[in-house]
Amino acid sequence: MPKFVEMDSAVTLADQLKGEVGPVVLINTFIVPSEDADRLFAVWAADAGIMKRQPGFISTQLHRGIAGSGVFLNYAVWESVSRFRDAFSNPEFRARLGEYPDSAVISPHLFQPVAVPGICIA
Repeated sequence: MPKFVEMDSAVTLADQLKGEVGPVVLINTFIVPSEDADRLFAVWAADAGIMKRQPGFISTQLHRGIAGSGVFLNYAVWESVSRFRDAFSNPEFRARLGEYPDSAVISPHLFQPVAVPGICIA
């Protein structure tokens, strides 16, 4: 089973799942030794296929660190926390968590866009 590590020790993913805001962006990092990268990719792709079928899913993109890095970053957009929460608790998805390499360290966290005048809009 992979190891889950909170990005923010003061506000856990469980805390965030209690909210009712939207849209939200899931940022999820995965760290694996390079020899486990192919397995991580395969499991993530299968999971993304499950999530893509869930109500409220908008999009996702997996990124990999360059130069042989074993750090991956998933960026997924959801209509709302409640839609993500439902998808995250989907039994088909939950059953697959054990498929990730035991060496994987996974850190999921939810975000909302922030408007910065003259730079970006929310």
